[in-house]
Amino acid sequence: MEYRIDTPKNVNFIIKLLEREGYEAFAVGGCVRDALMGNEPQDWDITTSAAPLDVKKIFHKTIDTGLQHGTVTVMLEHVGYEVTTYRIDGTYSDGRHPDEVKFTKNLVEDLKRRDFTINAMAYNPKTGIVDEFDGVGDLERKLIKCVGNPKERFTEDALRMLRAVRFAAKLGFAIEENTAKAITDMAENISKVSKERIHSELDKLVTSNNPHILKYVYTLGLDKFIIPNATLKNEEQYDNVINVMKCMKPDHYLRWAAFMMYEGENAKSVLKTLKFDNKTLNICDKLVNSIDYFKDYDQIEEKKYHIKKLIVSIGEEIFADYYLAFMEAIIKAKMSDLNENILNDIRNLYQQIKNDGDCISKENMVLKGNELKALGVEPGKVMGEVINKMFDEILKDPSMNDRDKLIDYLKLSS
Repeated sequence: MEYRIDTPKNVNFIIKLLEREGYEAFAVGGCVRDALMGNEPQDWDITTSAAPLDVKKIFHKTIDTGLQHGTVTVMLEHVGYEVTTYRIDGTYSDGRHPDEVKFTKNLVEDLKRRDFTINAMAYNPKTGIVDEFDGVGDLERKLIKCVGNPKERFTEDALRMLRAVRFAAKLGFAIEENTAKAITDMAENISKVSKERIHSELDKLVTSNNPHILKYVYTLGLDKFIIPNATLKNEEQYDNVINVMKCMKPDHYLRWAAFMMYEGENAKSVLKTLKFDNKTLNICDKLVNSIDYFKDYDQIEEKKYHIKKLIVSIGEEIFADYYLAFMEAIIKAKMSDLNENILNDIRNLYQQIKNDGDCISKENMVLKGNELKALGVEPGKVMGEVINKMFDEILKDPSMNDRDKLIDYLKLSS
């Protein structure tokens, strides 16, 4: 079958200009894969027989992206297109980067070094698809399969093992049998990869539209080396985590909170190991450790007060933007004793609190620190304790946020 791809005009321009100068040039990699699947490629990469310095001579505006690896970025209409010379990679002593690269005039030699068959296809309008490793067939079979010997590919770059899982999640594919076996046999090598790179791949995996693929991290044995300090260890737990993820949108904070749902107080430690930012650490930690907050909701007498205490504890933004959606997913996945009626009740009571303008922040207390000092309250620890007690009374009874009432309370409690 002849496949045709609608390449953008700037890509066509680059290919035609290189060909006019006597070189070969093809769109290559992920852009070809995505176009064949009917998806809009995010980036268009081009591979060519032209040496980097020749590319620089041919095009008016270029950026030296990685000359030692053969890559020059050609700028057209304020958009960059990476143009890389056909190359053969040398040995990978660090299990991540080639020690050296050799340029070649042979396109197939360049395609041989790529990770997966679906990423090892090239295309130009004149030649059509160059598919030496049956990438088209693997697209049709919905398989992630290494180019050539999978153990060689993973020895060259250990991150490819996690990338295989991430691509499976992105595309909804399975991992081919020999490729999966090689990952299992070589899983420990993922330890050679920086946590920053693992973070990037794992984040794309966790927030994909196919969260069930996350289980590969467990079944292929990668988890022991990616997140060795995690409590999440067995198949049942992974199934439960995945079921929760299926019940929520692919939001970064919600999905990572779901992934951390068995970690409890350990959540921050695990996320720190994976080099996550403080905002992710904070939101996930507070969501995970609030799962059981309303466990005995039916027995709680002062429900509004209880809701306010949680809002104060985790912050109103986290409560409104994430907690309610997180608990909805937990409930739908049947991972909580709560039910949707209770969650709706919590939502309605929160809306009443908002509508009534109840004070749920110390910043909104009418009696400030300077006034308390003027009333004889000693600054420091004593004042902090007084403010906390007053605020708790306001949470119980919103009408207490009144200057005279608080002064009376202060006199009675002193």
